[in-house]
Amino acid sequence: MKFTMKKIAIFLLLIICLLATSVDVNAQVVGEIEVQGGFMQILKRAALFVLVLVLQYLLFKLTNWLFRRLRRRIIRFKQQRLRPVVIRDYELLNTRRLGRILIFLSNVLRYIVLLIQLTFSVPILFAIFPQTEKLAYNIFLYIVRPIKMVFTSIVDYIPNLFIIIVIWLCIRYIIKGLRYIAKEVEEEKLKLAGFYPDWAQPTFNIVRFLLYAFMIAMIYPYLPGSDSGVFQGISVFVGLIVSLGSSTVIGNIIAGLVITYMRPFKLGDRIKLNDTTGNVIEKTPFVTRIRTPKNEVVTIPNSFIMSSHTVNYSASARQFGLIIHTTVTIGYDAPWRQVHQLLINAARITPGVLEHPKPFVLETELQDYYPCYQINAYIRDADQYGPIMSALHQNIQDIFNEAGVEIMSPHYYARRDGSASTIPEDIFAGVVDEPIVDSEDTPASSSTSVPLQ
Repeated sequence: MKFTMKKIAIFLLLIICLLATSVDVNAQVVGEIEVQGGFMQILKRAALFVLVLVLQYLLFKLTNWLFRRLRRRIIRFKQQRLRPVVIRDYELLNTRRLGRILIFLSNVLRYIVLLIQLTFSVPILFAIFPQTEKLAYNIFLYIVRPIKMVFTSIVDYIPNLFIIIVIWLCIRYIIKGLRYIAKEVEEEKLKLAGFYPDWAQPTFNIVRFLLYAFMIAMIYPYLPGSDSGVFQGISVFVGLIVSLGSSTVIGNIIAGLVITYMRPFKLGDRIKLNDTTGNVIEKTPFVTRIRTPKNEVVTIPNSFIMSSHTVNYSASARQFGLIIHTTVTIGYDAPWRQVHQLLINAARITPGVLEHPKPFVLETELQDYYPCYQINAYIRDADQYGPIMSALHQNIQDIFNEAGVEIMSPHYYARRDGSASTIPEDIFAGVVDEPIVDSEDTPASSSTSVPLQ
């Protein structure tokens, strides 16, 4: 800020105009001036007035010179020693932005210093003349009273601030203790009867939310302005807007909590939700995300999951084994025992199929032209369902081709022209010596080995 003679003259003119408007210069005022010292006294006060202006001008010049040096030091510091602000590998502020922020703060500080100087110099200028002495006092009070009120409010609020700090510290350490317990339960170091490890983190989040809500309720009466009607009205208005606009959000959150404690699936499980099949990759309070075998990520609201049926392929696969099955239709001219054996052989050589429990075949239908054979086999890895089924189909084709059995569904007309019957001449043709069905392998003989279709 440069002060030229023209600017000083304008400043003096403004002061004189202010004096002229605030003081009635009449005969009575002239008489008072004569009583208080005459013309020489006026000259002394005018000289003092000019001296204060000169000193203020020099203070302005000194302040600007000091802050210019500070600006140069900031630029030098930015180029040589300033380092960027990095938080967890993220560069929040680079050196260029930090330098600009420091320069901006120095400019703000310069204007504050200049304003403080004017705060003291202007009342002094008005106090020089008796006619404006009251005005100087009022200007000083206008400046001092708000500052005094702010400091008084801060001092009076210190007890409430200590209460808020104590409440915050208590809740903070309670949450730390609960986080430690939840981590121990999640890692299965601490086992609670009837409490699953995957419940630990969601339960901790719920309890933490309730504790924070309780903390806010306790702190609220100690906040500055909490007794104000305007503050309370704004709080009620915000709460009303949130309650009206978040009904769907609240519904998804509640559904997410119910899903968490129902445990229909876990992260990584292969599930089928209506027409969507894939692996669960993310569970949030609002939505669940599934990656399909085609690498498509499907986002499903939790409220939709609650109103739909979910098939979990991985849950039983881990403990009992998942049963995969496929159906083939072979003509009646092929012996059923041979077809059973061929299907079982195809399942046994398929990668991913378990040796125990053994594969088994069910004849699901006897159609007019052909029976339906369903081969069932156990697998452990539900994520490999697609590749295993593909390999099983390939092996069925290879085994049947080697045995000379056609995989086809013949159709017949009701006219008999002397052609041969479709009943096999030797119903035991193609049967190997090894017993195909015994008391252990027959799925139908055990209620535990054959699932209900």
